[in-house]
Amino acid sequence: MTSWIGDYIKAQKAALDSIPAEKVEQLIQLFSKAVNEGRQIFVFGNGGSAANCSHFATDLGKGSSDKIGKRFKIISLNDNVSWLTALGNDYSYEDVFVKQLINYARPGDIVFALSVSGNSPNVVKALQWSKENGLRTVALVGGKRGRMAEIADEVIVIDDTHYGRVEDAQMGVCHLICYGFMENPQIAG
Repeated sequence: MTSWIGDYIKAQKAALDSIPAEKVEQLIQLFSKAVNEGRQIFVFGNGGSAANCSHFATDLGKGSSDKIGKRFKIISLNDNVSWLTALGNDYSYEDVFVKQLINYARPGDIVFALSVSGNSPNVVKALQWSKENGLRTVALVGGKRGRMAEIADEVIVIDDTHYGRVEDAQMGVCHLICYGFMENPQIAG
């Protein structure tokens, strides 16, 4: 087991090393512009990515907002279980994110979609709708890239296909964005 653990940690370090610092900096600039313009930020994903979205919305909406003295308008579309299940039941699971965006999103808002495979049908559909309706689209995906990487305006690829390692590195990107503001509040302008 010790050898397996060592190998896993080595592979996790490689996944973290694949995070492109310049792309994360661009996202920090995008989020800085969003908070200054009062833009809404929508985050969503499935499974572990959904959990990362909830965590990210909390850290950016509370921690980063507190430090910069401005409020990020961020919501995780994963967090209203009754709405998700109603949409999944009455339409299809493929519609659980896009139907929420239809209610809330406006041109110029930001969609930040997370997926290891990059091919989750409900995430792809919401990302495509967002692109067609004038939202700024960002995809955080694993090494397979998938359809999301073809659609999004901005893409960060974690160079691994292992779900646990990619999800851990996704949270690393999310923390880099949040702590970018928490530890450097002047970047919010």
